Amino acid sequence: MSDVAFSKPVEDSVPKINDEVAVGEDLGFQRKWWKFETFMWWVIALVLVLNFAGFLGRGPVAHATLSSDAMLVKYERVERTGTPSILEVQFQPNTLGKKQVKLHVSQSVVNELGAQRVIPSPLDTAVGGGGLTYTFSAEEAPGSVQFALQPSKPGIFHFTIEVPGYTPLSARVVVMP
Repeated sequence: MSDVAFSKPVEDSVPKINDEVAVGEDLGFQRKWWKFETFMWWVIALVLVLNFAGFLGRGPVAHATLSSDAMLVKYERVERTGTPSILEVQFQPNTLGKKQVKLHVSQSVVNELGAQRVIPSPLDTAVGGGGLTYTFSAEEAPGSVQFALQPSKPGIFHFTIEVPGYTPLSARVVVMP
């Protein structure tokens, strides 16, 4: 073997600028990435604002109130699967003049929205007409009924509440996972 073959110095194949390694860059890709990153920050900010407002569950936008000449209903428009909530019915004074007041709730309050209990306990409960009719004493203050709800599955569920002889109130609840 010849000494000439081994006397050649090893050359660096990585290009250098100002004696530093030159790393390639793709400004077009970087600009696209920065736009994507900025867009994602706006998406995260929007989700946080919607969450705090109540569009994704508990918050000011999630609370709703319906009223008629017989009752006032307070409920949550947006609920979470497996999370307890309260649906409250307050009777108007014109329905409390009698000894008893009846309240008909659609079957969806029990099946889909998962009514766990009724407070106060009704004097009587009858099944029929697509739901349950509860009879309460109208002599006790404050003249309201609460349904403790705990939905077991996500979905959009409609319910109707009615004092027989008065206009029924209907609404829908969005149950999120």
